[in-house]
Amino acid sequence: MKRESIWNKYSKKQLEELEVLSNNYRKFLDEGKTERECVAQIVNRVEEEGYVELERLQKEKKQLKAGDKVYAVNMDKNVILFNIGTEGFEAGMNILGAHIDSPRLDIKQNPLYEEGDFAYLDTHYYGGIKKYQWVTIPLAIHGVVVKKDGTSILINVGEDEDDPVFFISDLLVHLAAEQMEKKANKVIEGEALDIIVGNKPLEKEEKEKVKAGILKILKEEYDIEEEDFISAELEVVPAGKAREAGFDTSMILAYGQDDRVCAYSSLEAMLNVDQVKRTACCILVDKEEIGSVGATGMQSKFFENCVAELMDLTGEFSELSLRRCLANSRMLSSDVGAGFDPSFASSFDKNNVAYLGHGMILKKFTGARGKSGSNDANAEYIGFLRKIMEDEDVTFQTAELGKVDAGGGGTIAYILSLYGMNVIDCGVPVLNMHAPYEATSKADLYEVKRGYEVFLKAE
Repeated sequence: MKRESIWNKYSKKQLEELEVLSNNYRKFLDEGKTERECVAQIVNRVEEEGYVELERLQKEKKQLKAGDKVYAVNMDKNVILFNIGTEGFEAGMNILGAHIDSPRLDIKQNPLYEEGDFAYLDTHYYGGIKKYQWVTIPLAIHGVVVKKDGTSILINVGEDEDDPVFFISDLLVHLAAEQMEKKANKVIEGEALDIIVGNKPLEKEEKEKVKAGILKILKEEYDIEEEDFISAELEVVPAGKAREAGFDTSMILAYGQDDRVCAYSSLEAMLNVDQVKRTACCILVDKEEIGSVGATGMQSKFFENCVAELMDLTGEFSELSLRRCLANSRMLSSDVGAGFDPSFASSFDKNNVAYLGHGMILKKFTGARGKSGSNDANAEYIGFLRKIMEDEDVTFQTAELGKVDAGGGGTIAYILSLYGMNVIDCGVPVLNMHAPYEATSKADLYEVKRGYEVFLKAE
């Protein structure tokens, strides 16, 4: 039962593949700090690999067959890939499901104001964060502004070396005696997470001169009026590129690895698998960090509708066949787990925790405390996964999130399990989860990609 580091098991060729994968992954992170940016990258990539958009196939009324590869996009925020197998849909699919949203700060609809000769943008944090971690670090703004005439203006400020960055101020330590007495969740409160965007007054203005200066820049640079914030989706994220970490460069330190590390490895696995017996599917969704709600979250009907449309194009659709397909499917909920942190060892059960560099994680259940809100995979399914992974020499470890009464969390697993399919959480361990910069192991990234490939090909 004792698991060890997997670094020394790799051949020279595998280590070279590992480095190529991790370098490409870092580029994916750099170019995909929002859901929209991730989807745009993924669509470009899959079209190069021969995937065809479902909407186009519907218009052409093209009949699909085994070997055809299809993708569907929902509101530019989530995407689903299918590789049609030789077996009929009723036999079920092999599904990978990850999320591409990450904790961040969202800019409000009426955000721009001036106070004390500073111009601010008001924010509302998204997902579970430790608010104090977001102050005094360089921040970037990514997103889209949609004008009344339907024109979309893409925003990406703070990533280029010549770009300005933004920040949230904090009280200087010399005056922070009272602040330091507060609980961690009160040291910085949500309404204090407003980003500073300017300090230079505009000449000849009578009031709110700094705000006027910012509005002038927005108009000249982006053709944005103040009222255009109403129909904008702007996300504030840490500025800067994903970096190798450690003298041995064994790790990756970057924003948004929960859950883009599993989304990217799922995508790579999907593109590396060619002929399959059971239809292979990869779901990359939005809104997981706030409960998988809304039209682009896993709780929407988008996935189910896509499967129905696909079955229709293969001549297999009926309501009963759709239900059988979903019930007979298997899924890996490709999401990260907590990596063991020796600095906070008391929060973990050392015998049931994931270690960085020890391979892919299988998490039988998630949830909080008494498994509340959890999908709990059955023993038969885990036995099946053990067999296929060990047959292909894929190293995995089993883990829980932390000590029983320490807290908890969930993924999209429970939502797919409602169809009656076998589902288990499966991903990589992460340090600093939900912090502005999270850490993963290159070896775990490589191993989970291998494991996902084995799963997609399983009969």
